[in-house]
Amino acid sequence: MSVDDILLETEDQMQKSIEATQRNFNTIRTGRANASLLDRIEIDYYGAQTPLKQMANISTPDATTLMIQPYDASSLTTIEKAISMSDVGLTPNNDGRVIRLNIPPLTSERRKEFVKTAGKVAEEGRVSIRNQRRNGIDAVKKLEKASDISEDESRDAQDEIQKLTDKYIAKLDEALAAKEKDIMTV
Repeated sequence: MSVDDILLETEDQMQKSIEATQRNFNTIRTGRANASLLDRIEIDYYGAQTPLKQMANISTPDATTLMIQPYDASSLTTIEKAISMSDVGLTPNNDGRVIRLNIPPLTSERRKEFVKTAGKVAEEGRVSIRNQRRNGIDAVKKLEKASDISEDESRDAQDEIQKLTDKYIAKLDEALAAKEKDIMTV
């Protein structure tokens, strides 16, 4: 493995960390209905944990309602129970064919809680990026120890990895700022 391979792999992994953090941001509620709020919900379907989006059509008929229409009508009560037990904080209304989730307006206190949650998600992303930095630097040091690269090349590669780390942490901070603004906007 060359230094360029290590740099490419490190950057690729950091990008994946950003994408995973963004997906986690999407599961944090704002004042509007968004189908991605239900992305983390899994249902015990015939003994297998199955994501809700694979079991039902999720739509947003208006800005404050999510509508869940199961593909298999017999799973309606199981889906309803899973939503009730989840950390989404919404009460499902079952009419026998579909489940409706009404998204109430957020109080300022609840908005602050969601901002804290977003901060925790962002910190997990930062930790992941730092882990990728450590892995990349370790790989470069192995090449140097094996005399495949010089000490100067090793130092240059480590500096490049640090620059990548700074770049991706800045991207993550921008995404966090955008999510906080989204949550706090009434």
